[in-house]
Amino acid sequence: MRLLAIHGLAYLLAIASAALLATHSQAADGELQVRIGYLAYRPDPGPLLSNVIPEPDDAGLRGAELAITDSNSTGRFLKHRYDLQVADSPNPEALLDEARRLHADGLRLFVVNAPADSLRQLATALPDSLLFNVGSADDGLRLDACPGNVLHSLPSRAMLADALAQFLAVRKWTRWLLIVGTTADDKAYADALRRAAKRFGHKIVAEKPWTFDNDQRRSAQAEMPLFTQTAEYDVVLVADERGDFGEYVPYQTWYPRPVAGTQGLTPTGWHKTVETYGAAQLQKRFEEHAGRWMNDRDFAAWIAVRSIATAVTRLRDTAPAAIRSLALSTDLPIDGFKGRKLSYRAWDGQLRQPIPLVHPRALVSTSPQDGFLHPSSELDTLGLDAPESRCRLSDARL
Repeated sequence: MRLLAIHGLAYLLAIASAALLATHSQAADGELQVRIGYLAYRPDPGPLLSNVIPEPDDAGLRGAELAITDSNSTGRFLKHRYDLQVADSPNPEALLDEARRLHADGLRLFVVNAPADSLRQLATALPDSLLFNVGSADDGLRLDACPGNVLHSLPSRAMLADALAQFLAVRKWTRWLLIVGTTADDKAYADALRRAAKRFGHKIVAEKPWTFDNDQRRSAQAEMPLFTQTAEYDVVLVADERGDFGEYVPYQTWYPRPVAGTQGLTPTGWHKTVETYGAAQLQKRFEEHAGRWMNDRDFAAWIAVRSIATAVTRLRDTAPAAIRSLALSTDLPIDGFKGRKLSYRAWDGQLRQPIPLVHPRALVSTSPQDGFLHPSSELDTLGLDAPESRCRLSDARL
């Protein structure tokens, strides 16, 4: 009898512990606490061959902070309180340790600004959590190696390349010279451009790898025209994500042609020149908060936190499985100041969104372009459509 009593007491304690965890985010006064972890790791890019302006060290973080402020502004009427806990680590191992510490403290919702390999490690280490990818455009994360507990608010390389290819098709700039840098990221961007060229009827008349290691500030005028001498092309496509040489291609080509890709006319998730549909107000609030312009990672982090807040408002719950399920359904339209309601694709967790095409001081166009149709959403003409992806997140569970 005593043994039965001990087992019964242990069972009751287990039930009580489970109940405590279930109500962890509910404060004593009825306020719903929404705790979000921000995990960041940015690899050292190494020495650059150009004097490119580096990305701000706080890219992504400031967008998440602003979204927390915005969410608390509306959440106080519903007795919802949002809190951001930040772990910015110098290497992926330290980031993983910080993520486990936050997880042990009860956090189950995370915004992750890190490369693809680090994101995969975090997704494996936090299987009962929901992660929002705001730092990696890697197509593999949306193609076949797609973690079931990750949603993507940053556009993929395929989305960026398709957005650019649609615009070039409209302008009938169909003959491309493709210049590819030396890094793995450059090669991945070039792969996305090749796919987009085939998808939208363009022809790559020549492809050249960038193999120079000299300072282009001194030699661009002398070397670039000869380097770009080849069969006639309508546009030069550059794959140089670090900015080693791409800034020195415009106005130095053999034929007087426009430059696009990672430099020149650039597809991006967000840019200072986006101002319509209320975006100017978001830009102003961000600049007051951060003291600089909002970039694509800032916007991705902002929309990730706002996605969580929108789901919590609908559900009155912070359970990651419930938020994920709602996000992958058609019942969670998200306002992203892009002229359309945004939503996550059920197959790969990618946020559908229009893609601005910009040069440094102006918005040129926004894709999807008119005339590119899709059975369900024109936004799905950008990036990996359901038949192209082997991911099926809606069929999996946390």
